[in-house]
Amino acid sequence: MAGKRKSHSAAFKAQVALAALKGDKTINELASQHGVHPTLIHGWKKQLLTGAEAVFASGAKGTGPPGRQDDRVVRADRPPQGGTRLGEKKIGRPRLRPSVPGSRPSTRS
Repeated sequence: MAGKRKSHSAAFKAQVALAALKGDKTINELASQHGVHPTLIHGWKKQLLTGAEAVFASGAKGTGPPGRQDDRVVRADRPPQGGTRLGEKKIGRPRLRPSVPGSRPSTRS
């Protein structure tokens, strides 16, 4: 039976990702030093690079973590899903059946 998965803190992930970006050590060396798999480090590094733009894009001079407003995580890269209210359905175009010759009655006389 497998053991419980480790959950790493955001500070730990940032520290390891920054060390990977510095390039002083290889990813494998960092993985063995911190006791994590190299694939995790590659993922954290990628997340750090994609989220770095948000740090400077907000324009606010807050001291809190970037991307947070009023204790809600702001995700500008994804549009909101579903309707605007709870239980509201998104209504789009009706689906059209594929056109098959002879499937519809002729409208011509």
